[in-house]
Amino acid sequence: MKKKRILIFIPAYNVEAKIISVIKRIPKNIFKYYYIKILIIEDHSTDNTLKVIKKFVQNKPIKINTYLIVNKKNLKYGGVQKIAFKYAIKNNFEYVVMLHGDGQYSPECISSLIKPLIAGKYDAVFGSRMMRSFDALKGGMPIYKYLGNIILTSIQNLILSSNISEFHSGYRSYKVSSLKKVKFKDNTNYFHFDTEIIIQFLKRKFIIKEIPIPTRYGDEVSHLKSIPYGFNIILSTILSKFKK
Repeated sequence: MKKKRILIFIPAYNVEAKIISVIKRIPKNIFKYYYIKILIIEDHSTDNTLKVIKKFVQNKPIKINTYLIVNKKNLKYGGVQKIAFKYAIKNNFEYVVMLHGDGQYSPECISSLIKPLIAGKYDAVFGSRMMRSFDALKGGMPIYKYLGNIILTSIQNLILSSNISEFHSGYRSYKVSSLKKVKFKDNTNYFHFDTEIIIQFLKRKFIIKEIPIPTRYGDEVSHLKSIPYGFNIILSTILSKFKK
């Protein structure tokens, strides 16, 4: 049987201390069952992220199919996703998984994000830290982020008539054939790209499945500014009611 083609893309911005560990923690068994390519998108970091990645790609201590894209300027979180999705479409991948390079999301959960897509029923699978919400606090999510997540998600569900446990997880997988049907290129380059693409999927009546994932907050530096992010989230969600 022909192996399913899966692209795992890793946004990499100022993650010199984490990214190699993230790659090495990707379960080895998925390389046996699927055709896997790892796309690393280095987003013009200000630390040694690019140097670390280049050394890893050149040495390849583990047998993985890796491709590196280096942005000549910082295209930000949403811009990186646009590059990855266009790459997946152009190179005929069937599924795409986003795995952050800072180690906040567990690479060991990748299989759980892939299997429901391959079963054929879902257009996207999201890892949710809020399905077992108190686990998020146990995993170190700051209380202000925990409460903000709950409040924003509740407002969004109310506006969109949806029932999603978390709009703000960055651990996601998509069916590429579904991505082709939405205008993700028109979305923002900032962090609320994640909300905008959810809205596009909901308007298309696409089916999104959520799975519980562990929460891990360590010493990684967040580049997300909570107040502007919250404002953009609410604004984007309200404006979506007036867009076709």
